[in-house]
Amino acid sequence: MISAEKHLFDYPKYWAECYGRASFLPMSRAEMDKLGWDSCDIIIVTGDAYVDHPSFGMAVIGRFLESQGFRVGIISQPDWNDPEAFKILGQPNLFFGITAGNMDSMINRYTADKRIRSDDAYTPHGAADKRPDRAVIVYTQKCREAYPETPTVIGGIEASLRRIAQYDYWSDEIRRSVIIDSAADILLYGNAERAIAEIAHQLSQGRALKELTAIPGTVIVRDAVPDNWNEVDSTRIDWPGNISEMPNPYEYKTAESSDCQQKSKTANENNNQNTIPIKIVPMPLMGKSGLKKENTVIRLPSFEKIRADSALYAHASRILHLESNPHNAHILVQKHGTKEVWVNTPPIPLATEEIDGVFDLEYERVPHPSYGEAKIPAYDMIRFSVNIMRGCFGGCTFCSITEHEGRVIQSRSQQSVIKEIEEMRDKVPGFTGTVSDLGGPTANMYHLNCKDDEIQKNCRKLSCVYPTICKNLITDHGQTTELYQKSRAIPGVKRVAIASGLRYDLAVEDPEYVKELVTHHVGGYLKIAPEHSEKNTLEKMMKPGMETYDKFKNMFEKFSKQAGKKQYLIPYFIAAHPGCDDNDMLNLALWLKKNEFRLDQVQNFYPSPMSLATAMYHSEKNPLKKVTYKSESVYTEKDFEQRRQHKALLRYHDEKNWPAIRKMLIEMNRAELIGDGPNQLVPAEKIRSHANRTATKKTKSSAPKQKSRQTTSTRKKATGKPGLKRRR
Repeated sequence: MISAEKHLFDYPKYWAECYGRASFLPMSRAEMDKLGWDSCDIIIVTGDAYVDHPSFGMAVIGRFLESQGFRVGIISQPDWNDPEAFKILGQPNLFFGITAGNMDSMINRYTADKRIRSDDAYTPHGAADKRPDRAVIVYTQKCREAYPETPTVIGGIEASLRRIAQYDYWSDEIRRSVIIDSAADILLYGNAERAIAEIAHQLSQGRALKELTAIPGTVIVRDAVPDNWNEVDSTRIDWPGNISEMPNPYEYKTAESSDCQQKSKTANENNNQNTIPIKIVPMPLMGKSGLKKENTVIRLPSFEKIRADSALYAHASRILHLESNPHNAHILVQKHGTKEVWVNTPPIPLATEEIDGVFDLEYERVPHPSYGEAKIPAYDMIRFSVNIMRGCFGGCTFCSITEHEGRVIQSRSQQSVIKEIEEMRDKVPGFTGTVSDLGGPTANMYHLNCKDDEIQKNCRKLSCVYPTICKNLITDHGQTTELYQKSRAIPGVKRVAIASGLRYDLAVEDPEYVKELVTHHVGGYLKIAPEHSEKNTLEKMMKPGMETYDKFKNMFEKFSKQAGKKQYLIPYFIAAHPGCDDNDMLNLALWLKKNEFRLDQVQNFYPSPMSLATAMYHSEKNPLKKVTYKSESVYTEKDFEQRRQHKALLRYHDEKNWPAIRKMLIEMNRAELIGDGPNQLVPAEKIRSHANRTATKKTKSSAPKQKSRQTTSTRKKATGKPGLKRRR
């Protein structure tokens, strides 16, 4: 693992460390008084209930800042209509840290059909409406109202995925960077320990936030690109002629070679004798320019341009993703009106000893006592689980994990994980011996990284496993297998389950891992995510073909049989994904019926901010390839009714969906799939005669109630296979 020059825990501790550790970070003045605090140095405002557990972002950042010596308070789910709710802990000495919570506030509240959800898993009792839409913007504005002079630092997944201008599914328009809309002082993206440590310590030493312009993993607003910098212009996607043969029309020639420029320089020397003009290079000439990364920015098309031109949006999205490796990424700039949104390079991933330090901090592992006996569904889901890694190199286009946590896997040591399991066993009420999950964004990427640091430094691939597994990727699951074995051998631990999603194309590379997993860590069901069956759609998802699924299925069944267990795979699928047309969805439905899968919960594609699939959805262009006005178009289903029809096909067995599916099949000229045959998808509509309807009505009160054949067959599970449920 390539580590940063500055170790995360090498900062001298702030003077307030003398107060020691708080049992819970305070949420009231009364708690502050008990701790002997007259004020907080930093106050975290969050849209989630405060749970002091390392799966909750406010707890991780709060405890980490506490370990650096700062006094940290938490304002959890404040009433955004009441200005006093943001003053309950007083004015922080350094800054407000503002986050919507573990989930994007819009995805948390609305379904893929833009319907309001009835619950919120991160709120006591699952109550809805405890956080505002676009919570980062609202909370930041309210903090500004409460204490106008206090710096505001925004972060978390909602801010991270809105760091540049982005397509907003809920309003169906391009929105500005959230740092512009919120008027925050600085934005932190990704896992923010490095950036927030630097900011906190710099501010504590008296520096102003506006001076901190070069911290990796941050976004700021500037008036202009500074002099002496170079600028790569990416604001055009179609260039005339052979650009490699064109002279650079923007290049500034030296004074010795240009009399005109010399005269201009002389005329302006009184303004600034030492200023070197910005050198601007068209993006097609970037590779030949010889520019140094240290003082070069890439200019993205402006907010105004991408709002008016969806192809430019896809182009900007492609550049953002190509510039995501922290070791070779360039600074990105994007004009919003007269201001420049300045996106510094991504943060250097944490080394194993650093991420161990974060997770080894002393967490209470339970909700704040102020919630009493109230149930917090998200906590109930994870309270017996352990996160073993961060990041994902899968690159699935519909997923935002990579855009937030990065492609470089950050893994904890086995010792740190074992220590947490033992602490959970001894500390968490209700532990009965079952660890509900050892995982993370993906269950089986633990300690899988590039074989060579130099290759990793120079890589710009969007995925390490698509279209095939990179030859430089470590695929040996030996450390994961060993961790599983050590975990289930801990005294008091009866069972260790794996509930995180499994990357099966990696798993098949290590049969010993699959054997360990299937024999000891599957409690009847294992969830995996083929997402689709059709090649064209899978290509737009950057997912492997079904032959890899079949290979894993065979291994799963083989090892289940050897273990004497009856176990099932739970496959997840997405309907209405960009690139998926009616025929693709129909073929997926036929595949499901052939394989006797009856899905209970299914989902439509959800265009989350900043993902590549969202760029496809909005632009109908393919950002996986170079984008031009003539480049590949992507079929995208946007009509809500047709999106619902696609979703209905995933539940072909549900009687409620039969009328819509019949209609769709007739419109597609595929009526031969309507009927009761084994190769037909839905039964034909049963039309009863008037005489039969009358006879039925007369005998209804006296005859025993009979279920129709269709209803009976709908409710009957296929060959003992269970109904499949998917968590949101």
